[in-house]
Amino acid sequence: MDDRTIFHIDVNSAFLSWEAVHRLRDLGETLDLRTIPSAVGGDMSKRHGVILAKSIPAKKYNVRTGEPIVDALRKCPNLTLVSPDRELYATNSAAFMEILRRYSDVVEQYSIDEAFVDMTGTRALFGSPMEAAYRLKDEIRDTLGFTVNVGISSNKLLAKMAGEFEKPDKVHTLFPYEIQEKMWPLPVGELFSVGGASEQKLRRLGINTIGDLARADLGTLRAALKKHGEAIWNFANGRDLSLVEAESADNKGYGNSTTLAFDVTDADTAKMILLSLAETVGRRLRRDGAWIETVSVALRFFDLSRASHQCVLDYATNITDEIYQAACRLFDEFWDGTPIRLIGIQTGKVTKDGDNRQMSLFDDTDYEKLERLDKAMDSIREKFGENAVRRASLTSL
Repeated sequence: MDDRTIFHIDVNSAFLSWEAVHRLRDLGETLDLRTIPSAVGGDMSKRHGVILAKSIPAKKYNVRTGEPIVDALRKCPNLTLVSPDRELYATNSAAFMEILRRYSDVVEQYSIDEAFVDMTGTRALFGSPMEAAYRLKDEIRDTLGFTVNVGISSNKLLAKMAGEFEKPDKVHTLFPYEIQEKMWPLPVGELFSVGGASEQKLRRLGINTIGDLARADLGTLRAALKKHGEAIWNFANGRDLSLVEAESADNKGYGNSTTLAFDVTDADTAKMILLSLAETVGRRLRRDGAWIETVSVALRFFDLSRASHQCVLDYATNITDEIYQAACRLFDEFWDGTPIRLIGIQTGKVTKDGDNRQMSLFDDTDYEKLERLDKAMDSIREKFGENAVRRASLTSL
């Protein structure tokens, strides 16, 4: 039996790469955005817009993902800025995942542009892990036009760390016996889930490299960083027992999820994301003339662990605000403050006969007004595009 083999596949500068391929292949442009200082970012008219993806030439100007657009332009005045096209990204993501599923039936989509694939037991089909990784990487490049990095190891953590080594269009291994040579010399800030605040605390403790963290006293780390300290100590030592979890092919519900570039640590930001997800789910329901009776919220945390919570609604609905309010209640009930990497909303118990709400003397909600608002917003987006209208509370996203 083959040893456990896990791949982490990450699209290189995904949003920018997908924009570049679309312009070259579909629009007939000759300039490749990947070869010039360029970035995908929000609308310049919105002061809260941030850089979502950048080219390698832009990186040389220290343009960083997640920073305000105005700061990026200050560093690189000649930066070519492209507005995001979420429909294009969803299409490319689906095509990317389709290729991955040709290599294994155990594929866990970690975000729109990355996934874990359990390749254990596939040697007879695709050769050694290195042979399979190059075959997979090259098929994506030759078929879809964009490049990926593939990290190979025996667990998810080390595979993800391997995928972060030299880019783009590379294959790297990081097996447990390679940790001391390849991972321990790296700055501690490069370890998965060590953010800026944690890095500063670690450096104050004299911990500057991942190796320093691996050899540190666990009690000291717990005192300084609590639960997070123990988690990153295990990561520094290459320990990760989480399994690759294939997503269910259940089509009985409507859902959406998103992974952000940074950990979410406050409820207000999380709830803005929930509203954006509820918008998408509600619009799909109304488009299909469907209603749902259950709502669940799923979270994936900084340490790859997951949690979810579900409720049954009093009446079937496809109103965005009802889905959102239910999601917020669930979130408040089970989130314990652990930094969040992914937020998702899933719905269930779909019905085509949901327009039969019974009115209550104790409920003064104007559901007809909410339905009219949703229909108006759906109509505007249908005619003028996804970003033609947004709820005020979402303008900072």
